[in-house]
Amino acid sequence: MKRFMLVALFIYSIGISYAQSVWNEKTEGDLSKDDMDIVVYRSPTCGCCGKWLAHLNAHGFDVTDNIIDDVQEIKNQHGVISSLASCHTAIVNGYVVEGHVPAGDIKTMLQNKDNIKGVAVPGMVAGTPGMEVGDQRLPFKVIAFDASGQLKVYKNYNKY
Repeated sequence: MKRFMLVALFIYSIGISYAQSVWNEKTEGDLSKDDMDIVVYRSPTCGCCGKWLAHLNAHGFDVTDNIIDDVQEIKNQHGVISSLASCHTAIVNGYVVEGHVPAGDIKTMLQNKDNIKGVAVPGMVAGTPGMEVGDQRLPFKVIAFDASGQLKVYKNYNKY
């Protein structure tokens, strides 16, 4: 966790704003206002989390930001295993969203009413929403997980 905080502080310190984000392209969605309420739990020292919140807001989500000292407790309550963990955990319409998941993928999950517990982008991958470093986008996967612990690739960002 200490490593995550150091990376987050570095990203925050280089001052990349959401206005410079490569994730600015608007996402479509036929969702009600209630479907767009998302509750985020993050530590007080995480700068990249705030940038991910700005990404969600820009894509129409109504974000409730909970800054707490023990994010791991929330992860444990919602069944986020260590291999899926990142710096923040969110709950939207009964689904868990772990890490820097793009807003479009969250909207897709909500629209499809996928039979999963949630989606995650494990770790803190440079180039994901909130973790922008210029125009750089490293390959990453959004992983879906269910209540029984089954994992599958939800979306692969190898070439984009």
